[in-house]
Amino acid sequence: MRKATLCFLVRETDTRPEVLLAMKKRGFGEGKWNGIGGKVDAGETVEEAARREIAEEISVEVGGLEKVGLLTFYFTAPGSDPEWNQEVYVFLASSWKGEPEESAEMKPQWYAYREVPYEEMWADDRLWLPRVLRGERIKGVFTFSDAETIVHQEITLWDE
Repeated sequence: MRKATLCFLVRETDTRPEVLLAMKKRGFGEGKWNGIGGKVDAGETVEEAARREIAEEISVEVGGLEKVGLLTFYFTAPGSDPEWNQEVYVFLASSWKGEPEESAEMKPQWYAYREVPYEEMWADDRLWLPRVLRGERIKGVFTFSDAETIVHQEITLWDE
């Protein structure tokens, strides 16, 4: 199964905690808000892949990465690309160098935790992302019958 990464930059402002989301401009997930990430290349660790993807997609260099989740996705609709099935390692980053910038693939934007646009994200995000933003470490399995419909889900605390 393909391995991928997903990273959310988080910061505390004077009035509220915020998370950086990015609008996917092309490819898998186009038109959805999400974290920053992508596939793990041969010879890379998941942490190396997360750092590379962040640098490529929003032009920042992250400091520490906190591994907060492992999500497994299955897509079962007839004609689904087997490459869509993947294990996704989820990270939070609270320190980085540079300011997030738009790229050909992603358009970043900060959101208060309570204003995350879940209706414009993958259907599973509303089930696990609030838990991660509250400080939980989670493991989840999601089966989609199509790009929008979850037919099975299981989320547990993760103690890796």
